[in-house]
Amino acid sequence: MTNRRTGQAGAVVAVAGLAVAGYLTVVKLSGQLPACGPLRGCETVALSEYSDIAGIPLAVLGLLFSALVALLQLAWWRLGSRPALVGAYGLGLAGVLVIGYLTYLELFVIGAVCVWCVAYGATVVVGWAIAALALRRA
Repeated sequence: MTNRRTGQAGAVVAVAGLAVAGYLTVVKLSGQLPACGPLRGCETVALSEYSDIAGIPLAVLGLLFSALVALLQLAWWRLGSRPALVGAYGLGLAGVLVIGYLTYLELFVIGAVCVWCVAYGATVVVGWAIAALALRRA
């Protein structure tokens, strides 16, 4: 995969994360619960005490995170900006650590798994892996 394709893939994954976080943000701010189908874990996670930090919904923080990563990936893809790539990598690494902690909370503290959260987490991990690959090649 060329650097140009790597940047493009990173941007697409970040935009996918932005879409998931956007949905969760709209749902949370409107006082609704995410549609989870027959799994029912989303409601439990959304109503848990861990769904916000200092009154700020995690979905909003995810939205901001994904928007920043998307901008960095776009700058890498379109402009070939190495600082943008390093920023996407570093921010992605921090995101992977946060996702790891939140997954731990879902599995071992809350006792429920939200498929939307898993999907969002996958975009963070894949986006970071793409940035790591691009950084290694650059």
